Amino acid sequence: MIQFNYETNFKLQNEEVLKNWISTCIDSYGFKEGELNYIFCDDEYLLKLNIEFLNHDTFTDILSFDYTIGKLIGGDIFISIERVKENAVKFSQNTDNELNRVLIHGVLHFMGYHDKTAEENTIMRTEEDKCLMLLKS
Repeated sequence: MIQFNYETNFKLQNEEVLKNWISTCIDSYGFKEGELNYIFCDDEYLLKLNIEFLNHDTFTDILSFDYTIGKLIGGDIFISIERVKENAVKFSQNTDNELNRVLIHGVLHFMGYHDKTAEENTIMRTEEDKCLMLLKS
């Protein structure tokens, strides 16, 4: 089950479309949808979590806490709407496109994709693009 939670003044306009898309992506990789919680917040909220849990004193657009067991995808994905908006400008994207990329990025982490190295980052970007194409079809 996919849940969207809000800790800031932001609300998705198309929750059902996005839930269906995320579910489709999960299925297309041979995984099953478990408990998946998205928490939309601001920079300060996410910074506190980043410091507390990862000992990183930096802003980030996403933090994911993976509870996946085998092929059952589960976890909490915290997304800073402020950072997504800023990154959309930085990467010459519209905000919705950047948000969709971040939404699926966390799920891809739960499926075993990483982005620590340049090679991993390239693979992650390719997989994000594959999933984004499913949203557009």
